[in-house]
Amino acid sequence: MLRVEGMPADMNSFWQALRKPSRRSKQKHCRPIALLFGLGVSVADNNTRRVAFVWCATFLYFIIIIIMAEEGGNNNDNVFIYMGGDQEVPRDVTHAVVDRSVDTISAWAFGNRRQLASIEMHDGVKLIEDGAFEFCSSLKGIKLPGVRVIEQCAFFHCEALEEVEFGNQLETIGYEAFYCCTSLRIVKLPKVRAIEDNAFVNCEQLTEAELPKDLERIGHGAFQCCPRLRRIVMPLKNDILNPLNHGDFNIFCECDKLSHVDLVGGIHKTISSLPLDRWRNEMNEEIGRINQVLPKTHVNCKTKKIHQWTGRVLQRIQHYKSEHYALLKGNMTQLELALWKSKLQGEEFSLSSDLCASLEKKMTFLELARWKAKVDEEFAGAKRARLEARVNCGANIIIPHVLSFLNDEDVFPTLNHNS
Repeated sequence: MLRVEGMPADMNSFWQALRKPSRRSKQKHCRPIALLFGLGVSVADNNTRRVAFVWCATFLYFIIIIIMAEEGGNNNDNVFIYMGGDQEVPRDVTHAVVDRSVDTISAWAFGNRRQLASIEMHDGVKLIEDGAFEFCSSLKGIKLPGVRVIEQCAFFHCEALEEVEFGNQLETIGYEAFYCCTSLRIVKLPKVRAIEDNAFVNCEQLTEAELPKDLERIGHGAFQCCPRLRRIVMPLKNDILNPLNHGDFNIFCECDKLSHVDLVGGIHKTISSLPLDRWRNEMNEEIGRINQVLPKTHVNCKTKKIHQWTGRVLQRIQHYKSEHYALLKGNMTQLELALWKSKLQGEEFSLSSDLCASLEKKMTFLELARWKAKVDEEFAGAKRARLEARVNCGANIIIPHVLSFLNDEDVFPTLNHNS
């Protein structure tokens, strides 16, 4: 029997060699073919074994071809490097990497590339132009770490798109940017100022939308026809859902399952700073009321109901903030008078009985002005002493520092304390 040096002498050694791992992909797939050839040479003198071998070799050959085809998708040779500009993107592209020199994905650059399964972005990409990825029906996920503007129809009809990771530099999501992304499940926007008209229309699998505190505008029908949308997180800004911006209340129209709204921003810090338990409880009750009402609201009236609720919450919190400010300022007046009285009593002057009685009660600003005028009349010759007493009592230090708390924009972001 003819033998070839280096070839297996029996079937056991053949299968062991076939299973032996190799370092290179080409060597891995060429080894079985070479071994089969050597085995064929070794059994060439036996017709029966030769026929069996031919069938086995043919079967293994097709298996190897299939394996190589599957691994070909992961081969770096099949990854397209996008250089921007007017570069033509192959129609059959499956994987792409954006070159570091690119800061803009040109309009329709990957449009209708239906086999595109993945694309790797870097944080230097700032702009995605019109229709850049429209009809990329195999694209399942994308990361946009540095993107600032997503223009209209950028991901139009990307039906397989399940996950989009937005960065913290985003400013605008354009018209119909994610229209009919029917597999998209969650939208988390760490930062964005404007969501334009119909941006997320017909996202049938969308269940949650988390909008940032710096959001300023939601366009006409932005989340319309998202039947599985259950929860939204939004800032407490009445003008966001203002019908004057888009004609009617249809931002969440046809969102059958929408039943829960959470607020983001400084509202919870503001409520926790209110001094009375009754105020805090009433505010928390008002905030939670929307989640009791919304499930019972007609599907086409949910946006209007949310708009009315935000108006009530804003009005209520403004009232309590004003009350809080007045209460603190009144207490500071009492403190000033008490310190002032204590210092003056240490001087050689004495106050009349009615002035002493006035100091024992909380005085209005008008009463305080009248009282000061009366003190000036009684102690005309000691006006300088009175002023020095006020300075030395510490009120001029305590009052500004305590009242400065009221100007904390995080606690009282919208209250004008100078009025």
